[in-house]
Amino acid sequence: MNKVILADSQAIFRAGTAKVLAMDEDLRIIAQCTDVDRMYHAIATFPGSITVFAASMRPDFTRLRLLLESVGSRGIVIAENNEIAGTYLQQGFRGIVFRNVTGPALVECVRRVAAGDTWLPPQVMQPDSPEEDMVGTRVRDRLTPKEMRIVALIVQGCKNREIATRLKTTEQVIKNYLRSIYDKTGVGDRLELALFTIHHRVLAQAAAEVGSKLEAEEAAAPSAVA
Repeated sequence: MNKVILADSQAIFRAGTAKVLAMDEDLRIIAQCTDVDRMYHAIATFPGSITVFAASMRPDFTRLRLLLESVGSRGIVIAENNEIAGTYLQQGFRGIVFRNVTGPALVECVRRVAAGDTWLPPQVMQPDSPEEDMVGTRVRDRLTPKEMRIVALIVQGCKNREIATRLKTTEQVIKNYLRSIYDKTGVGDRLELALFTIHHRVLAQAAAEVGSKLEAEEAAAPSAVA
C-alpha cells in the first residue's frame, strides 16, 4: 500500500484528484493539505509517502525537496498547463503531471514514482496538436461566451453565488446556464465539469484566457467608475 499526501489550495481540483486516486486499491490518501505549512507538517508526520502537490502553491522548492529526501519520501508536481515540466525535474522531483492529466495517467504516475521510477507528461516527449483534441474543440465551439465565463469560474472553484455576483446576475440564472453547459459537455455536476475542462487542453486554454480577461475587467472596473 502506497501512502499519498495530496496538497492543493484549489478545493475542486483537490477533491477530483482524491477521487481518482482513491479508486486504486494500492494507493491510500493519508492527508489532504490546503496550504504549504500543512503539507510540510504532513510530510514530516508520514515518512516514506508520495506527496502530490500543486506548483501553484509556490512552496520553497529546494526546502521541499530536501524535506522529502530526509524522510524517504518522493514528490510529484502538478504543474499548470502552460509551465515547462522539465524545470521541476531539474529541481529533483520524481514525477511531473499537468493540470489536465487524465485519471489513468495520474494513477500510473504515482505508482511509477512509488516504485522508484521517474515520470514526465507524455506531452513533453511528444507534443500534441490542438487538432488532436477534437472533443475539447467541439465543446469549446458550442459554448456561448457567457457559458465559457461560467466554466472559467467553475474551474477556479467559485460557487454559484460568487459566480452570480461576479457576472452581475442571479444564482437561478447561473443554475439555468449550468444545465445547458452540462448538456453540452455530457457531465453531471460542477466537479465533473472542472475535470472535463482541465483534461481537454483546448478547452482548458480557452477557460484560462476567459478567466484572465474577466479578472482584468474586474480590476479595471473601479478606475472606470472613477
